Amino acid sequence: MKGLTYYLVDVFAQERYAGNQLAVVTGTFFLPDERMQAIANEMHFSETTFIPSNEKKDGGYDVRIFTPSIEVPFAGHPVLGTAYVIKHFVQREDDGDTVTLNLKAGQIHVRFEKHGAEEVLWMKQLPPTFGKNFTVEELSNVLQLNAADFDDIFPIQLVSTGLPFIIVPLKTLDAVKRAKVNLDWLVKLKVEAGVLVFCREAVQKENNLHVRVFVPLFGTAEDPATGSGNGCLAGYLSRYRYFGVGADKVDVRVEQGYEIRRPSLLLLRAEGLGARVEVGGQVFLVADGELV
Repeated sequence: MKGLTYYLVDVFAQERYAGNQLAVVTGTFFLPDERMQAIANEMHFSETTFIPSNEKKDGGYDVRIFTPSIEVPFAGHPVLGTAYVIKHFVQREDDGDTVTLNLKAGQIHVRFEKHGAEEVLWMKQLPPTFGKNFTVEELSNVLQLNAADFDDIFPIQLVSTGLPFIIVPLKTLDAVKRAKVNLDWLVKLKVEAGVLVFCREAVQKENNLHVRVFVPLFGTAEDPATGSGNGCLAGYLSRYRYFGVGADKVDVRVEQGYEIRRPSLLLLRAEGLGARVEVGGQVFLVADGELV
């Protein structure tokens, strides 16, 4: 363990101590799976990532992602946060404005854009797959909401860009704030997925949507900023032209994490009825150190 370097970063944040926390551990090629899982549980963020080597393989860097309880093939904020660490602290030579990660779900490319003093990272996610639909009755039980809280113009649907989420449109900010997952009812749906609820009302007037994401089946009750889930949402918004007839092109600002005091900002782009999805945001380094 001694000599392993770790970095703590805040992802999808507009300043430090906001957004979604991530621990990134480097030089872990010799660590067995159970030790990585133990470290992830010790960090106890929604995810911890491990970079086995600072050498490229097939044009990218191998990366593994663990929640406190399981390994997952893909997750959004770990991709951006890990790409940030690779670009600024791991790679031996400048790769330009793109870093490629080799995940269990496939290769993901992260693009870096400079806007004055701001550095925005964008990841093109895998094309979304659209799965089964759920009824209002099923999700009202899961979320402990009334049928009138759901926006029944749009479907409640399972969507995945590498990690599956049930996308749930609600009518009001009040309904989103009242949502609370009943784990027993969620298990009865017989899908291993997160639950993303959203509405058109936002706390900050410059934002387009307010989102909450519940991932108890992956070891976290509520996530403050979810790149994978919002990638699914971006594909959904495009596929169903959520913002109007002909509006399959999506370019929106999404706020998340307000209910758990980790305000976050995610930038979503999609087009082609959801065939192309990008999620962007900023990353801030908070700390680094050495495991003992």
